[in-house]
Amino acid sequence: MKTLRIFLLSLGGLVFGQNIQSIQLFNPQTNDETPVINFNQTLVLSFDDLTNSSEIYRYTIKHYDRNWNDDNLFFTEIANGSLNALLDRFEYSFNTLQPYTHYKLTFPNEKIQPKISGNFELIVYKDSADKPLFKRRFYVVEDKATLAVNVSRIADAKNPNIRQRVEVQAVSAGGDLSSNVNSMSLNVMQNNNSNVTVNNLRPSSTLGNKLLFQQMNLTFPGNNEFYYFDNKNMNMAADMVRATEVKDGVNQTYLHPVWAYPLNYQYQPDVNGAYYFRRNDMGLERNAEREADYSWVYFSLDSDPVDKDIYVLGGFNNFIPSKENQMQYDAAAKKYVARIFLKQGFYNYILATKESNGSLNFGEINGNFWETENLYQAFLYYAPFGRNYDGLMGYGEFRTPVR
Repeated sequence: MKTLRIFLLSLGGLVFGQNIQSIQLFNPQTNDETPVINFNQTLVLSFDDLTNSSEIYRYTIKHYDRNWNDDNLFFTEIANGSLNALLDRFEYSFNTLQPYTHYKLTFPNEKIQPKISGNFELIVYKDSADKPLFKRRFYVVEDKATLAVNVSRIADAKNPNIRQRVEVQAVSAGGDLSSNVNSMSLNVMQNNNSNVTVNNLRPSSTLGNKLLFQQMNLTFPGNNEFYYFDNKNMNMAADMVRATEVKDGVNQTYLHPVWAYPLNYQYQPDVNGAYYFRRNDMGLERNAEREADYSWVYFSLDSDPVDKDIYVLGGFNNFIPSKENQMQYDAAAKKYVARIFLKQGFYNYILATKESNGSLNFGEINGNFWETENLYQAFLYYAPFGRNYDGLMGYGEFRTPVR
């Protein structure tokens, strides 16, 4: 318990020192956390500043190649408008224990408009873009090709029940795909998680105006449905919340422990790692942007100690492991525990282990099953004739259960 108390005390200073919280970048047209738009759509960026001040922030965008390497394009080559735009739309929290300022940006807008497709980062900063407060990836797609994605079970002798195979068919929306096929490649990502991708696939065959990607190595671990909790009502224990209280003027949310290494798949509807802010006071739905409160959320895992680091990950922290979301072992309670300061709402999360090479394993604790319903996202890149960048020709998704 001594180790646990030291960890939690140090964690408090770490989290409160990071003033920017609850970052979301989503497509309001689809009400989806997937930050993919065409040239006629917009994204919404929102975040909270826990200092409750009225800072004026700035933002800019940067373009990358198909593998997220810097392509060294000038701003004038990728966008119209101002290199640095003001982010000055905000409102103060209302009726919350934790005061904060809520910022919101609809993008593209009259200040900055991307003029090419491909991979982008939205960079938010105060004084210099070289010292960003945070960055978020997004994609601009041309819709020159329609991508159909299919997922099926794949069995092999060593792991007969854990992997899913993805197949993609790209159909031209007008032009001849084969004329530029040598510049095309496909990236596939699972659950908006950039840690879980298969990249740089060339078409396995062409069929008229269709490109087929049917490689046998286009496979992913099925993992398991995400764990979840819902604390939209801070005064009631429900939806995986074991107990709640207010201590020292701060909300506390204690989750039911989860168990490691399930033997069988059990269907549990989830939102593929996403999260949504909500506040509901006994049936009265509040404006979550400025009225949702914050809470320390206590996660726990019933398990014996293991020789790997364990992290609480999800879309809410961009699936990035850090000290703030690392679990620590409580020997007296025989549990792994972590606490994270989060805005109230509905959350999916997963418990990932870190391998010796630094990679993350998302199925070791939660389990791996071919039946799991995952979001698969396919990105078809190409190099436009006579241009020096990678464009995004088409995008497709698969969300339905595997049969």
